[in-house]
Amino acid sequence: MIEPNRQGEVWVFAEQEDGSLHDVVLELCGKARELADRLGVGVGAVLPGSRVEPLAQSLFSHGVDRVYLVEDDRLAHYQTGPYCRVVSTLAEKHRPQIVIYGATSIGRDLGPRVASTMRAGLTADCTDLEIQDVADPKTKEVHKNLLLQIRPAFGGNIIATIVNYDWWPQMATVREGVMPLKEANGSRGGELVRESVEIDDGILALRLIRRHIEPRKVNLKGARVIVAGGGGVGSKEGFDLIQNLAGAIGGAVGASRAAVDSGFIGKEHQIGQTGTTVRPALYIAAGISGAVQHRAGMEESAKIIAINTDPDAPIFSVAHYGIVGDMKKVIPMMIRAIKEKQ
Repeated sequence: MIEPNRQGEVWVFAEQEDGSLHDVVLELCGKARELADRLGVGVGAVLPGSRVEPLAQSLFSHGVDRVYLVEDDRLAHYQTGPYCRVVSTLAEKHRPQIVIYGATSIGRDLGPRVASTMRAGLTADCTDLEIQDVADPKTKEVHKNLLLQIRPAFGGNIIATIVNYDWWPQMATVREGVMPLKEANGSRGGELVRESVEIDDGILALRLIRRHIEPRKVNLKGARVIVAGGGGVGSKEGFDLIQNLAGAIGGAVGASRAAVDSGFIGKEHQIGQTGTTVRPALYIAAGISGAVQHRAGMEESAKIIAINTDPDAPIFSVAHYGIVGDMKKVIPMMIRAIKEKQ
């Protein structure tokens, strides 16, 4: 643990792979900028890798003031040990007050390791971050401008707010898609700080022999139109209707957790607190009751159409247009209408 540094920066771990920043990094840059402005401090990004200096400009354009660049051929591919050495060494040197990571497979691996190394706290899978004064319930002492780390708990049935009073830096992993991607300012610049971190062979536990990259089957975050089915679809065959409607309007196929847990469709299609958070121009929910866990992942869609046989289904509370009826009858009518118009 390092002593609290009230003037420390807000840091983002700039996760990259093969010379490309992960989408969540740019989302976090916008949130870090918001938090830093509230605290009156700068935004920093830690960028480890090999030949990744060109990525710094993208970070600057999304709100970062200072990029801490560590280039080493041994950092070309992620390994827990050396990446933890880089982040923890730089954090001890520059003493940020907040460090945030994307809740990706890498972020979920690296964040806890850095927290353990520095004896600091970390909250996983946050859906929001805020700055606020907090009173210690035991001592009644008011701590100024602490990071509120907000995340669902108990299967999404409650929202927990977690704070660290003195175990700094305050750290969190943040789920992909929950922070809106701010518009880039291409004319914005920043300071590039070249750092050197000692990486001994003892922490290089693995040797890469071969890489196999499986292409992404569905890109829900990038889809402008999504047709999603829920438990009310009833079967794998029932999802043929969802697929057909998505095909007719050029949309992607999504699903609720109930549909995924029932084996109707793969988990890569899941939308909600335990799936992907989406903000399409049009979201069609068919056979989805609208539990709070699902609504949290899609309620910011520009337009929502809900189809359900239950007029009291919670999904209608967030829908712009509601259709009370059997999706097996409604969807074929929609497809016919779309094809006739085309």
